Amino acid sequence: MRQPSLVLVIAVGVLVATGVTLLLERSLSRILLGVILLGNGVNLLILVGGRPGGAPLVGTGPADRMSDALPQAMVLTAVVITFGLTAFLLAVAYRSWYLSGDDEVQDDLEDRQIARLAERNEVSAADLGGEGPDEDPEQVDPEPELRRLRRRGEQP
Repeated sequence: MRQPSLVLVIAVGVLVATGVTLLLERSLSRILLGVILLGNGVNLLILVGGRPGGAPLVGTGPADRMSDALPQAMVLTAVVITFGLTAFLLAVAYRSWYLSGDDEVQDDLEDRQIARLAERNEVSAADLGGEGPDEDPEQVDPEPELRRLRRRGEQP
């Protein structure tokens, strides 16, 4: 049985490592590129793991010389899933850019509160509720900074 070449194994490692690194960024366009690279790296890994050989058609050659059809079918399925996820993330990134003028994922109020409490090494207090939806500072998302500046006529 033929072993996968070192170039293919390195290509899988580079694609997956680059994809994971881009997934950890705050920009939706970089996250989208990370999903694409990670999907391609995993597809290449699945193909490298399959048995090489001739076309898997009965009667075209001996059965022990045929390639394994399962990795090929799995890659086709993974390509369709990656395409759907890419289309969804592209729509989310466009919507974010359209609404705020930026595709960066911002921290919400609770993220900032948890970060402040972690710096002081404190435990967060329980939310007892009771206030209305417009008065709850944990639930009301402030207007994005870019829109606020545009309404005032200022430049960012």
